[in-house]
Amino acid sequence: MRGWLLTVARNIITDRYRARAARPPEVSGSEAAPPVEGDHADSVVDTMTVLGALDRLSPEHRDVLTELYYRQHSVAEAADRLGIPAGTVKSRSHYALKALRAVFTDGGAEEFGGNRRSGRPPQQPGGLREVVA
Repeated sequence: MRGWLLTVARNIITDRYRARAARPPEVSGSEAAPPVEGDHADSVVDTMTVLGALDRLSPEHRDVLTELYYRQHSVAEAADRLGIPAGTVKSRSHYALKALRAVFTDGGAEEFGGNRRSGRPPQQPGGLREVVA
């Protein structure tokens, strides 16, 4: 009896092994499993929001942030490329980030490009514009 039971168990295991090898693995449709290819819609919206907020900055602040964060240059490299002292790059980056933070916290990031209806450039929050010598 024992020999017969071991033979049956061995045959069941062999059948299951062969069945798995013959069929491709099944894909579960559960929500917990991430999709095979990620949706890039969120990154597009984030990019549009940041670009809209950057449009609301002064050209000097926008140039500094572009050099430091998008092109990933150091402060010294950004200063050389922009033709301004390194301290000015640090100061402009500080005030530019402060202005961006104000745009996002005030909810102005939804308006891509600021106040374009009047034909005037977007207004800076008070005290954030830096005097260029």
